Amino acid sequence: MSSLPSIATVVGSGTMGPGIAATLARAGVTVRLYDISADAIAKAEAAYGVVQNVLEAVDSPSAPGGSVSFGTDLDAALADTELIIEAVPEKLELKRSVLADLEARIGADVIIATNTSGIPITTMAESMTVPGRLIGMHWSNPPHLIPMIEIIPGQATDEALVGKLTEIVKSFNYVPVLEKEIAGFVENRVLYAILRECMALLEEGIVTPEGLDACVKWGIGYKLSVIGPTRLLDMAGLDIYQAVSSYLNKELDASTETPQLIKDKIAAGQLGFKSGGGMYEYGEGDVDAKRKEIITGLIAARKTLSSIPNV
Repeated sequence: MSSLPSIATVVGSGTMGPGIAATLARAGVTVRLYDISADAIAKAEAAYGVVQNVLEAVDSPSAPGGSVSFGTDLDAALADTELIIEAVPEKLELKRSVLADLEARIGADVIIATNTSGIPITTMAESMTVPGRLIGMHWSNPPHLIPMIEIIPGQATDEALVGKLTEIVKSFNYVPVLEKEIAGFVENRVLYAILRECMALLEEGIVTPEGLDACVKWGIGYKLSVIGPTRLLDMAGLDIYQAVSSYLNKELDASTETPQLIKDKIAAGQLGFKSGGGMYEYGEGDVDAKRKEIITGLIAARKTLSSIPNV
């Protein structure tokens, strides 16, 4: 018997909403995607079509009965739902407000999973009437292409809920990673440690952005896409790690502030793709072309990695 809910509601249609909804619907779930903004819902409907094409391209299995509806009526979106995935912007007070609104409209047995990328679950649950039903369910972006989800219980999370959500994730063929609560969770802590060192190397003029991207993509990313860091240690040898880390660790960047390079670019209005310039400059049409190139690469990588046994 499937562990999947019959009906699920995604609250917040932004960057992640359409991909999350499409992934669940593909597994046979009736999904309702809600947003307070009609404009956001319209954008989500348009994005959903693109997401569907991507799922077809990666040969994602399609179970019967799944569907996605879009709307701005919260009560309609919550009717008979069994699982709510909260995906509103990363602002604690906003999330608390949304959670309070949700709890006022649903029964005590409805699961609420938050897609926060780093806000402590325990902190979010403090103001809830049923804190045991809240659990972290952090999807990676793009959620329809990266088949791994971090599961993070808070201090008050019902223990049975951890196992239940783990089985739900397995039911749509994603890999659940159970973690203890820590700021940023595992994925973002590792990512931001890498980014901190990368920004330090750029600020010191050690390497160009192009050189840095090539080095990390092929020297690190290529290997880590096949073998994880702990298995990599076994392959390289723990004695080798000890020898190198004994002198290198003290040389690595340990700053606790946002790099000045990033602050300066933001002050100049250079935000990345969304502004037409960031670490790189983009001419007319370049951003759309780069997005397509990235998605094409992710599709190819997903299909290849899915065929490789876990090592």
